[in-house]
Amino acid sequence: MTLRYETAGESHGECLVATLTGLPAGVPIDLAKVDRELWRRQQGFGRGGRMKIETDRAHIVSGVRHGKTIGSPIAVLLENKDWKNWTEALPVEPGDDEKKKKVVRPRPGHADLAGAIKYDFLDARYVLERASARETTARVAVGALCKAYLAEFGIQVLSHVIAVGPERLPRAAEWDELVRLSEKDEVLLGCVDPEAEARMKAVVDEVYRTGDTVGGVFEVVVRGVPPGLGSHVTYDSRLDGRLAQAIVSMQAVKGVEIGFAAEGAEAFGSKVQDTIHYSKDDRKFFRGANRAGGLEGGMTNGEDILVRGLLKPISTLRRPLESVDLETREPAAAAYERSDVCVVPAAGVIGEAMVAFTIAQAMAEKFGGDSLREARRNFEGYWEQVRNY
Repeated sequence: MTLRYETAGESHGECLVATLTGLPAGVPIDLAKVDRELWRRQQGFGRGGRMKIETDRAHIVSGVRHGKTIGSPIAVLLENKDWKNWTEALPVEPGDDEKKKKVVRPRPGHADLAGAIKYDFLDARYVLERASARETTARVAVGALCKAYLAEFGIQVLSHVIAVGPERLPRAAEWDELVRLSEKDEVLLGCVDPEAEARMKAVVDEVYRTGDTVGGVFEVVVRGVPPGLGSHVTYDSRLDGRLAQAIVSMQAVKGVEIGFAAEGAEAFGSKVQDTIHYSKDDRKFFRGANRAGGLEGGMTNGEDILVRGLLKPISTLRRPLESVDLETREPAAAAYERSDVCVVPAAGVIGEAMVAFTIAQAMAEKFGGDSLREARRNFEGYWEQVRNY
């Protein structure tokens, strides 16, 4: 069965819904770990007032019994506590037009105008409710379930922030640093280097002061992936392409980099390609570096997967940009919805979820299995083939 997910729900609706189909039976699910991922998504300096309202908790209503998956679709409900403030503005029933909270001044950079034109609305409220990054709460729940599946094969997925605005982490992060970062109970900007993080915080302080917003770059690292996931034979089976699509599907992400793509584009081939070596003691191939980010020819090569997301500043500014009123067609300041000024650390956690799902999907395709035991047998048989190559 193909691993796939869907989400439903609006930013200020009653709840968000996530469904995940295709996980084999027998995968242990720890709700506390799922909730921990949801908590991590809500953290970070620069978040807005909504995070003070919501305390996200996963309510699994199907597909998991007695702490393990049972092979059927998993459905997760995530309550929106802010719904109590929107019941009259966004009822399922026709309701009272006077109580609607219309958005007729679309925000530059948001889905407001394009969506209103597409769906023939003179009110962008319905567009922004679904386009909102609140939807990623459901994605993170799905990612947590996929992480539980991947952990059974020794695969881990973590992230960190490497840039906020012009300030950048000046070095590579060590895996142990990412582990410690993920275990913290207080999150500032998700950077492993305190000095670089302090400089990033100064950027966020400045945009707070000026009513602006700021973007940045996050990196997702996957450790323990076997060589051979994905394929070179068709465009849509290339795993690097699938990872890129997954990351760019995130709200406000406008670009993706796998490995050191930007740096490589400026260098000569002799300085970019990862040299190949063989250890007779370990009986395995390895690379002299990992500039390719763990992917060659659309397939994993056994090195850590490195995926970066380039996040633009979010579109809702306390100092509104120029726009046009949808009803009058007259110039107007863009609408303001309660919002964040910096979401790069949260985007890293969401990126983890998207990468975890994509890797889990590739694992399920390669190793199959209606039960975890069957999938493990297939996985171990493949590893034996790799070791004996």
